Amino acid sequence: MTDQHRTPRRARTAATAALVTVLAVSTAACQSQSPSPVPPAASSTLESVELSDIQDYIAKVPSWTADDWSKWASKNGFTPEDIEAVRSFWDQKKLNDAKGIDTPKADTSKVRTPTAQEVDFPRLIRAKPQPHPYDPDTAVVGKILVQTGEGTGHCSGTVVSDPGNPGRSNLVWTAAHCVHGGKDGKAFKNLAFIPAFNRSGALSNGKGANASDKDRSPLGIWVSQKMYVMPQWTKEGLHYGNAASQFDFALVRVVPPKGTTRSLEETVGGSVPIWFNAAPEDIASPSAYGYPAADPFDGVELEHCDSAPKPTPFVFDRSRPPMLSIGCNMTGGSSGGGWFTRRDGKVVLFSNTSIGNDIWLAGPNLGADAKRMFEAFLQDK
Repeated sequence: MTDQHRTPRRARTAATAALVTVLAVSTAACQSQSPSPVPPAASSTLESVELSDIQDYIAKVPSWTADDWSKWASKNGFTPEDIEAVRSFWDQKKLNDAKGIDTPKADTSKVRTPTAQEVDFPRLIRAKPQPHPYDPDTAVVGKILVQTGEGTGHCSGTVVSDPGNPGRSNLVWTAAHCVHGGKDGKAFKNLAFIPAFNRSGALSNGKGANASDKDRSPLGIWVSQKMYVMPQWTKEGLHYGNAASQFDFALVRVVPPKGTTRSLEETVGGSVPIWFNAAPEDIASPSAYGYPAADPFDGVELEHCDSAPKPTPFVFDRSRPPMLSIGCNMTGGSSGGGWFTRRDGKVVLFSNTSIGNDIWLAGPNLGADAKRMFEAFLQDK
């Protein structure tokens, strides 16, 4: 790698050698065991909205200031937890027991513009395992661990670049359903991130019981300090694909393990910038990596799907940025991880896994609202 935004080097067959090399990170679904500056908004924006009128409430989101975002997040369960308590929560047994939830199913009957009958959905691309030991460039990929109302579970995330702290990012991008229960739900607890999970392969082939903490978390366990998701997800998010899936993304800030002052980016050796407002026709050779857990996968291997075709767009709600779909059979345990391509010669993240149907996966196009959320988050220290 010649720059910090890295592309994984991996063995390729003749059939894949011609593809544009991109870094695609692990996608994991939380699963229980059982362009222009934001226009100013009045300081009373949140208080003046009748929360029972969800559509009116959501319509005001594009005009929120960074202060509005911070107030909203503090009122919707995104409160800091005791860092030491979270660190001690994730003992070896809980790490072993955390399972991947089924990636929410894509209800194509609700697809609009084009209709489900008009969309030429992608054909199946089978995921391939990343050889051990994982290349150092894949260290930006990791598992996200959470405690839901039903038990413990895992997702995956990506270390993304922080423009305010170049070279020292502590930011992780994932799916909203990996960190929040959606409609009538709450923010999940004890959120932690493990970059390069099972890098050595010591947990593979059922050997997890004899693996060490270093085998599971070679670069440490990073605890969540702050998290944002879109209000559309908290008000409308369901366990199957719907309009809220078009905003199924989240941003998390983590803190270092005990004994280190290095940032997450310094520790893993890089970060990936986000490509906001990417036009589907401009996204070449997308790839996605993940830790799928449902059959035929086991949740400990880093798998990847590399697509030659461009992603296929479709929507549930015409007023929102589209979903983007690629062929991939990754299962539960794969939501939340990044989708990658190259832009101006650099690897960039343009989406994350949100929903799927065992033949293809779909993720949100990160449009203007995602960019405003990201910028507000950077100001909320």
